[in-house]
Amino acid sequence: MKTYGLIGKNISYSFSRSYFSDKFSQLKIDAEYVNFDLQNIEQLYSVLKETPNLGGLNVTIPYKEQVIPFLTNLDPIAKEIGAVNTIKLDNKGALTGYNTDYYGFQESLRPHLKDYHKKALILGTGGASKAIAYTLQKLNIDHTSVSRSAKDGQITYSDLDKEVLADHLLIINCTPLGTFPDVETYPPIPVEFLTPNHLLYDLIYNPKITQLMKLTMNANGQVTNGEKMLELQAEKAWEIWNK
Repeated sequence: MKTYGLIGKNISYSFSRSYFSDKFSQLKIDAEYVNFDLQNIEQLYSVLKETPNLGGLNVTIPYKEQVIPFLTNLDPIAKEIGAVNTIKLDNKGALTGYNTDYYGFQESLRPHLKDYHKKALILGTGGASKAIAYTLQKLNIDHTSVSRSAKDGQITYSDLDKEVLADHLLIINCTPLGTFPDVETYPPIPVEFLTPNHLLYDLIYNPKITQLMKLTMNANGQVTNGEKMLELQAEKAWEIWNK
């Protein structure tokens, strides 16, 4: 029996495990999907050593960037993005890193885009945000990253005002703020300046409607969560593992 799994930290609840377990059951695939909850990335060595018939891994917070030095090869797109969320193992033990987040985000975003979504704010600067920035660049959507601290090429939440929000009608939340169980939290953006023309894409999928999504809906803006993105990136990972 093949084993697939997710490496991350504090991942007792994971989309990937339930998604792939259901997939294996429905298609009668002799495989299992395991959560490998690692306190540090060095524990990946133990996972590789102690898991027989390991077919592939997904990678989530906080290891999408930290895992790269442990890989044998890096797919060109993952290299350009600078983050990995899928690992393929070959029969010689070589590890190749891929990024399927960009595909999942791109294909789930397209149906919601309007002509006036020309500029975007990316909330957060972690591993997931890198795939988002890559995708927006490919879609010719200008983007600005927002972080708690000032750095070159990004702004802080305190820089956000009515003018900035009016100029950026696409907002992508790449932070974990609002994730279960802390469902009342949200990134500190000035929500009073949200409008019906705003599209909020919240990468969070639990809960299905986050506090930031509710506030955007109160302003009659469009919202979508990260569930479709996760489904699409998971199917792309499955494709990679089996090619």
